[in-house]
Amino acid sequence: MNKISVIIKREYITRVRKKSFIIMTILAPLLMAAIIIVPTAVMMNQEGDLKKIAVVEDDSDLFRDVIKNTKDAEFVYINNGNVEELKKSFESSGYYGILYISPKIVDTPNAIQLISKQQPPIGLLQHIEGSLEKEIEKQKLLAYQIENLDEIMKTVETKVSIQTKKIDETGEVKETSTGISMALAYIFGFLMYMLVFIFGSQVMRGVIEEKTSRVVEVIISSVKPVQLMVGKIVGIALVGLTQFLIWIVLTMATVTVLKSTVLSKTGVDKIVMEAAAPQNIMAGSQLDETQVQAAAVSPELQEFSKLFNSAMNQPWGLIIFAFIFYFITGYLLYASVFAAIGSAVDNETETQQFMLPVTIPIIVALMVAMGTMQNPESPLAFWCSLIPLTSPIVMMARIPFGVPYWQIAVSMALMLVTFWAFVWMAAKIYRTGILMYGKKTSWKEMWKWLRYSG
Repeated sequence: MNKISVIIKREYITRVRKKSFIIMTILAPLLMAAIIIVPTAVMMNQEGDLKKIAVVEDDSDLFRDVIKNTKDAEFVYINNGNVEELKKSFESSGYYGILYISPKIVDTPNAIQLISKQQPPIGLLQHIEGSLEKEIEKQKLLAYQIENLDEIMKTVETKVSIQTKKIDETGEVKETSTGISMALAYIFGFLMYMLVFIFGSQVMRGVIEEKTSRVVEVIISSVKPVQLMVGKIVGIALVGLTQFLIWIVLTMATVTVLKSTVLSKTGVDKIVMEAAAPQNIMAGSQLDETQVQAAAVSPELQEFSKLFNSAMNQPWGLIIFAFIFYFITGYLLYASVFAAIGSAVDNETETQQFMLPVTIPIIVALMVAMGTMQNPESPLAFWCSLIPLTSPIVMMARIPFGVPYWQIAVSMALMLVTFWAFVWMAAKIYRTGILMYGKKTSWKEMWKWLRYSG
């Protein structure tokens, strides 16, 4: 045991002192935040050149001035325009494209074309489709000769915003957010995938380097091959745990600062929570003081406060415990396989024939985890969260949505049994392969090593 601890200490200190470890520990949370924030910011602040679009109707003015101009698009209605002629000259005339609308659109949804030399942005297409759909619906209602139709439409127009709340086993009701749960499922599923794969690959590369440089021959003169493998795997596992714990501390510090400065000083969190409390809408039309205060807070700050409160209501104790457990067991499972592969080859090029069967379950787990965000209770998500080869990633994607404790317990029990079995099998391959040189190994050969006794 003392020899194993020496190997663990060597692997841990050597890797923690590397500049790459320090840089990734600091940059990884920023990169993860950028993956989420940057696409959202880009979508919300898409400002490009103003697109002039020539609108041509086929012998009709049914939709004239229906599509309103936006900050990104201007719609110019052309009388008696000929689409075929415009196709030849619309770009030289300063138009981005031609919007051709046929009267058949009332009965045929795709009787409309946007002709341009570039792929139109999705926001522009949605604006055009939405404007025409509302107008067609209005024209169909007018056919029923309803009086004051415009006033009626304005009166009945309603927007609904669903507030999700979760009741736990004690009966306590907490505000939640499906968007927050989806974001956490993506983050933890992808993070588990990256950590297991990256640190598992480090084990394999380390074994290959020591074997290629013949350093392993000196080391195993003092320790058993199995001790060397276990020490290397555990040492790198501690590196990953150290990195994860630093991320937790940084996240908690950020949340504490955010809560004590932005939210507490403005008092928006308390105002929003009180304003969101159930009100008797039939009691009258007067607004109470809390509602007046809430109205004075910017919508962006209100939305941020709601998301922040929803994020804080997540079962963070369970999430952190489950992540640490699945990282340790999932890493040990795959790292033992990577160590066995590294011991069986002479260079990294030869690992390609063995890597595909190992990486397929990891990639499948990531794909299932992405689908889990849409349907966390699907049979595929359920079984993949129990199967040990995929459960570390898929279960972490399911937990933010709420998973029965018995499923988590069964999944963890299966992980414990499976990773012990994989470590045992990998150790038998490792002790033979680590001193094997000059022979190209196959799966059949590794199976023979696995069956060796003694």
